[in-house]
Amino acid sequence: MDWKNKENKRLIQAILTLKTENKAERFLRDLMTEKEIKEFAKRLKAAEMLMEKIPYSVIEDETGLSSTTVARVAKWLNGKGGGYRTIISEFHHHDSIQSRRGLS
Repeated sequence: MDWKNKENKRLIQAILTLKTENKAERFLRDLMTEKEIKEFAKRLKAAEMLMEKIPYSVIEDETGLSSTTVARVAKWLNGKGGGYRTIISEFHHHDSIQSRRGLS
């Protein structure tokens, strides 16, 4: 993947400007099909479940993802890129802050 490509850099910049849930929802809905959004949400859920050491078969049943997709998510989760791990870590950090503030 060429992240230095002008169009790819622009996409990253666009994502970084999203400061609210509403703006993110509207942008993602314009950017992707409903099916793509659901697929990516399932992959994120699978990554979270994998981090919790939930068996592939349970993840497949709960998300509807194929064993190949779950294995691919596991590969990326444990790979050097660290995208899934970074986001999941951010979620947990954010959730713990919300809990401490009594906002969850």
